[in-house]
Amino acid sequence: MAEFYDTHVHLDYRDFAEELPQVIERAAAAGITRLISIGTDLESSAKAVALADRFESVFAVVGWHPNDAVRAPKDFRAELHKLARHPKVVAIGETGLDYFRLPGGSGGSAADDAHVKARQAEAFQQQLEVAAETGLNCVIHTRGECFDETLAMLQPFASRVRGVFHCFVGTPEQMRRVLALNSLVSFTGIVTFKNAQAVRDTLAATPLGSFMLETDAPFLAPVPHRGKRCESAHVKEIAAAVAQVKGSSLEELSAATCQTAREFFPKLS
Repeated sequence: MAEFYDTHVHLDYRDFAEELPQVIERAAAAGITRLISIGTDLESSAKAVALADRFESVFAVVGWHPNDAVRAPKDFRAELHKLARHPKVVAIGETGLDYFRLPGGSGGSAADDAHVKARQAEAFQQQLEVAAETGLNCVIHTRGECFDETLAMLQPFASRVRGVFHCFVGTPEQMRRVLALNSLVSFTGIVTFKNAQAVRDTLAATPLGSFMLETDAPFLAPVPHRGKRCESAHVKEIAAAVAQVKGSSLEELSAATCQTAREFFPKLS
């Protein structure tokens, strides 16, 4: 059985609370040997670290999601530094920018939008700084019309911090701009969706060694599980679809994506 990693899963979400050991077991049975649980605020990050302590195959990423940036402390770098010292914390994040659901879209003002954008940028900047100071890389979220802004904020750190643009749905040109900063992209179950040919086109253009695989579970379950809760075992179906697009064997895809993940997240080794 080919080995794969789930490089982005939210194991602390209540969706998994009733059967987390079984979720981990099903992942192992499907050949998914490493699971990276992603923090979305300080509480979630601490839970991810606790899960990494509890399960041998689980690792953690600690940070603050842009959708919750408005309620983030003005300065949470000290707390992140403390969490990042844990031996199984492999990166900082999930961080970045998200302009998909700004207040202006639901009756808010331009000033409301500007406030949210500013708080997201402050949180992202702090996490890039912590990543540079701790020698860790960043798991980056970008959604809505903010790709250029996200890349511009990463650019000054590019010599010290690599980013993985998770759940990547951008164009081949955007993918190449990410790779030019020595960063990576990551693909989810979206590659299996009937209406996602544009994502498959970008995947086809992305070299082996420049991308990783993830579920973003409990979201984005791949075909044939679409509409149900996603879990890490579903990397198996994602890998099969990716191998078909890339014209590679599962063994070749396993070797490439697992090596890419170990290089990006050195503590996985």
